[in-house]
Amino acid sequence: MECTFVDYSYFINLHSSRRRPLLTRELTKLHYMAPKEAISLAEGMPNELTFPFEKLNVVMKDGSSFTLKGQQLGVALQYIPSQGYPPLVQLLREFTQQMHQPPAWDLRDVMVTTGSQDGISKTIEMCLEEGEPVVVQNPLYSGTETVLKPFKPTLIPIAQDHDGMIPESLRSALQDWEKKCLLSNGEYKMPKLMYINPTGSNPTGTTMPVERRLEVYRICCEYNLLILEDDAYCFMNFTETSLPSFLSLDTQGRVVRFDSLSKVLSSGLRIGWVTAAKPLIQNMELHIQSSYLHSSTLSQVLTYNLLNNWGFEKLLSHFESVRNYYKARRDVTLAAMDRHLKGLCEWTVPNGGMFVWIKVHGVADVYDMLMTRGIKKMITFVPGHAFMADPAEACSYIRASYSKATPKQTDKAMCLLAELIREEQELLRRKLENCT
Repeated sequence: MECTFVDYSYFINLHSSRRRPLLTRELTKLHYMAPKEAISLAEGMPNELTFPFEKLNVVMKDGSSFTLKGQQLGVALQYIPSQGYPPLVQLLREFTQQMHQPPAWDLRDVMVTTGSQDGISKTIEMCLEEGEPVVVQNPLYSGTETVLKPFKPTLIPIAQDHDGMIPESLRSALQDWEKKCLLSNGEYKMPKLMYINPTGSNPTGTTMPVERRLEVYRICCEYNLLILEDDAYCFMNFTETSLPSFLSLDTQGRVVRFDSLSKVLSSGLRIGWVTAAKPLIQNMELHIQSSYLHSSTLSQVLTYNLLNNWGFEKLLSHFESVRNYYKARRDVTLAAMDRHLKGLCEWTVPNGGMFVWIKVHGVADVYDMLMTRGIKKMITFVPGHAFMADPAEACSYIRASYSKATPKQTDKAMCLLAELIREEQELLRRKLENCT
């Protein structure tokens, strides 16, 4: 397949383009590449002999175990290159290539991040200028909106249905924006970035089918957008078919993909990685060099040992067990909703992830209902406002998570939510009567 990658100078903002490699960080790379007999007085690393740790024993639930001690423990407690612990970086390269088989793999690279949120943040800070427009799915993951907010962007919200972002809405929005740019005499710019969460989307639980992914990708090529593919729930896809990622469709090098082990291994390890064209990875690495130097070495070495001991086949088997666990939790939650919320709400069956998106009938804005009266009933849900492109607008949606509560707790929560909604509807009815 013939691939022609885009010109990345268009996407990298002025602030980010000024970054230069930090020599001491570059020498850290050499430390890990140098032969054993090499002598270096260059690194500003502390001596591992001064660390108070003797060994770390890790025992897995399947009975397997490994121990970090001696030189390997020393590495786990030491500075590493900003791109990540080299053996883990190589393992993630192999895993990403095997899972997605992206075109022109030799033109891409990966970098370890402190969870996928970190990768999203670094990419936005690398690309966005203040006031520039950004295309987002609506509703969108609230963590991304938090990263965007300081840049004062104009969000171009694209509606979703039960299959995720609607391609026709995306094309229409971009056509309208293009007309606005042409008529504005330079006041408006075309967007450079599109954020999308295609599998088990947070908060809606939707999973985008392959035909829609292809059409969205074509539109992004036509309008020269970088696609920020946030796929933290890709291994929690409840559909029967394995879906291609945007990365696997990417013949122009315009996909920046964010992966995470938070949902399937441990959220506290904070291990994520970003896959993108090499110029973008190199620029993001410079950002990390100038901020926190690198993600936790201990987390990376632990993750490497686990993945290396298990191998990809056992890792994928574990992912399948995680997927089945959450699918069962989803079904329990939907059954409780059927018992208590029928007629009061409507919802779409989530095709992945950990959330169900609920629309409340007869309540135009659920914020006070949930955040004031709901908390008094000892139940908490997230008001949909947290995920909307314009959080100030009235919103009748609720996000419910089925990841932690037990089946008994879930049933009680849905029963209390139904009670709360009826009370709210009655309160609104009385207010309307008083007004008339």
